[in-house]
Amino acid sequence: MKFAVIVFPGSNCDRDMYHASKDALGEEADLVWYADANLASYDAILLPGGFSYGDYLRTGAIASTSTIVSQLKIQADKGVPILGVCNGFQILLESGLLPGAMLKNKNLKFMCRFEQLMVENNHTIFTTAYGEKEVISLPIAHGEGNYYCDPTALASLKANNQIVFSYVNNPNGSVADIAGIVNERGNVLGMMPHPERAVEALLGCDDGLKLFKSMLENWREAYVAGA
Repeated sequence: MKFAVIVFPGSNCDRDMYHASKDALGEEADLVWYADANLASYDAILLPGGFSYGDYLRTGAIASTSTIVSQLKIQADKGVPILGVCNGFQILLESGLLPGAMLKNKNLKFMCRFEQLMVENNHTIFTTAYGEKEVISLPIAHGEGNYYCDPTALASLKANNQIVFSYVNNPNGSVADIAGIVNERGNVLGMMPHPERAVEALLGCDDGLKLFKSMLENWREAYVAGA
């Protein structure tokens, strides 16, 4: 399986994402500069956290207007798995690939610590290695992680089982304790916690590795003969 890790001006978790897919998972991965990107040959696309374009205007807003987003939408329509974490999630929201918006944390402070999450949907291509309602621990690091959507959109997320992760102790004020959602097709996941920072015991926790293993196992089942 070949991963593309998209690098924007201001990305700072790209190496973590590369390490998770290349070293911890043991698959092919490339760091892809956003302006030079050709995503046609990749099996999965990873949007890392950071501060794309310095978070000017709004988090993820400027990156969402870059030409690579048109490629992202094409690959999303083809069913290619796309994972956006933290700033990557914010870019997916700003580009319209996922519904909703991101607000400042309810305490207006940047938070960096481990938080417990519940796996609300373990039937997505990103979560099949987790148990139903499994509680896991992943680090958060954000100042604008307060996910918001209006009641109509929230009802749609619930009806379509698109809420994938929720916070056990909602740290940022997100509506319905939401920590991560997928699109209706199920191949685009956005989440604020960082699975790529929790892929081996040396990092304090390896709960995030199951997410990358889920992507790999589901890709093999779909595309590798005899898998």
